[in-house]
Amino acid sequence: MSTAATNTAPGRTIGVEADPAALGFDPARLARVDDHFRRYVDDGRLAGWQTVVARRGQVVHASEYGMADEEAGLAVASDTRWRIYSMTKPITSVAALMLWERGELELTDPISRWLPAFAEPQVYVKGSATAPLTMPSPEPIRVWHLLTHTAGLTYGFHHAHPVDELYRARGFEWGVPDGMDLAACVDAWAAMPLVHTPGTEWNYSHATDVLGRLVEVVSGQSLDTFLQTEILDPLGMTSTGFASDDPSRTAALYALGPGRRRVRSDAMGEGFLRPPTWLSGGGGMVSTAADYHRFTQMLARGGELDGVRLLGSRTVAYMGRNHLPGGQDLEQVGRPLFAEMPFHGVGFGLGVSVVLDPAAYRTLASAGEMAWGGAASTAFWVDPVEEVTALFLTQLLPSSAYPIRSQMRSLVYQALVD
Repeated sequence: MSTAATNTAPGRTIGVEADPAALGFDPARLARVDDHFRRYVDDGRLAGWQTVVARRGQVVHASEYGMADEEAGLAVASDTRWRIYSMTKPITSVAALMLWERGELELTDPISRWLPAFAEPQVYVKGSATAPLTMPSPEPIRVWHLLTHTAGLTYGFHHAHPVDELYRARGFEWGVPDGMDLAACVDAWAAMPLVHTPGTEWNYSHATDVLGRLVEVVSGQSLDTFLQTEILDPLGMTSTGFASDDPSRTAALYALGPGRRRVRSDAMGEGFLRPPTWLSGGGGMVSTAADYHRFTQMLARGGELDGVRLLGSRTVAYMGRNHLPGGQDLEQVGRPLFAEMPFHGVGFGLGVSVVLDPAAYRTLASAGEMAWGGAASTAFWVDPVEEVTALFLTQLLPSSAYPIRSQMRSLVYQALVD
């Protein structure tokens, strides 16, 4: 991407910085983004949302609509705080890659070097969750397995495998047992069977949470301290953290309820409003559009923003290559992820998805696009070909409720006419 600097100051608001037409967008067609997603609010599917579209480091579209907290009468504002859930994963992945660049670890290192509970992993073979047959893993879990979700770990909320059920039985579904810190969680996951031999398949999982613990042990700092001092402060991400810095400006969390009606989900959302007992590098952060835009710009510029370099440009390029076994895509080597969007033609890099074949993807995109989203229907992407970055922020569980991500892509790219 271009190395032109972004004009977004390290702050809590964001706005348009450049004429869309000067950067290849048809302004009337770009307005379709808002026209389309307003209907989501007007008919009750979403309470509110926020969008940001940038090209060559300049914001060409920034908008918000609807309510951040419908019951409290709080409208979405430029500085609304959002639970970003799994959009935390790329941040934690960058932290691990920073340690890699410093020679503190190798991607091929067995994680048992720092996390001894993983010294003798067992792999599920057959049987029920209550009586699983396992075998010793022929391959250790390595650092790159955590970065690529090929470690064999899982999530309890998948409801797709006996090991998922085992996680739920031990209190790991959408949260963790009361009082457990990250170290205790990691030890508990290490004691359960792997879904598959490390490196052979892709399975979305607590792998990035384990990676966060690895960052702690290798760096000698808690994960929140490392992220704050090494990533958030340097990038000026002043409103991002493991608890909202301003609960009064934090959007309410909603979920799709019976009859596909949207219902408030305070029980799920309140944990993001106070310091957590465990630091989830896989899904525990709150952020703002202005903050996460700065993170996307760092990736778009090859690891540097406003004179601050977190990663080398070659590392970011390596992060955006497909690391799945045999060069396969997610449909070939992994289980479908909540059916939130098709993954034909999409691989996985180091902490982000990677578009391999836009035609197979059946979605407007560019080969090499890095992206990911969160459980509450948030999403971002970084397109190195068109030099476009985009954000969509809202708060609706699950992310498969509506085809927001594919629609956002189509609406942005149909407006690009140069």
